[in-house]
Amino acid sequence: AAEILDDEVRMVLSKNKVSTEQWKRVIRTAHEVGIFTTSTMMYGHRENGSHWVNHMLLLRDMQKETGGITEFVPLGFVHENTALYQQGLARSGPTEEEDIRVHALARVLLNDAIPNIQVSWVKMGRRMSQLCLRSGANDFGGTLMEESISRLAGSTEGQMIWPHEFRSLIHGINRIPAERSTGYEILRTWEDEPGLLGSGFVRSHSAPVLPAASL
Repeated sequence: AAEILDDEVRMVLSKNKVSTEQWKRVIRTAHEVGIFTTSTMMYGHRENGSHWVNHMLLLRDMQKETGGITEFVPLGFVHENTALYQQGLARSGPTEEEDIRVHALARVLLNDAIPNIQVSWVKMGRRMSQLCLRSGANDFGGTLMEESISRLAGSTEGQMIWPHEFRSLIHGINRIPAERSTGYEILRTWEDEPGLLGSGFVRSHSAPVLPAASL
């Protein structure tokens, strides 16, 4: 429940949840007892670019202290069915440019501390996920069990992508699909898979090759 780690924004966005300091204590304690955690940031509601930077720097500092964060997942705000949007307290989600900027910024600020940047295809869809994988992300995370949060908020991207479709989307941007464990150990790769086509992207043979999927 990180959302945005700025208490002025949190008081409007999620006033019934923990404060920034309480969140830090919980996560630090989890790491101290050997429990690894993900990290997230919700954007596209009432925050601005300075909040993105401060949030990521806070995560980076915590990671340098504890080493317990496995990945960073930017989560675009899905606004359609939310009270925040209906009451005029939040804007209508991020623009496509903001999606790309957030993932690129995460790569620049977190690369040495949290190298795994995951796209949320449930919120952004297939095309934008591909664009964000080309803009700094390296993890097309995807195993979900009855996802409801984004769906109830108004997302129409569905709850499931078949493994072969993940691989097709990744091959389509000239990346090598890889199956990973929760701890980001690479278990299997698909360097070449004849018959799988991309999603309208032209293959660029100069693009860097990164493990880019969790199936």
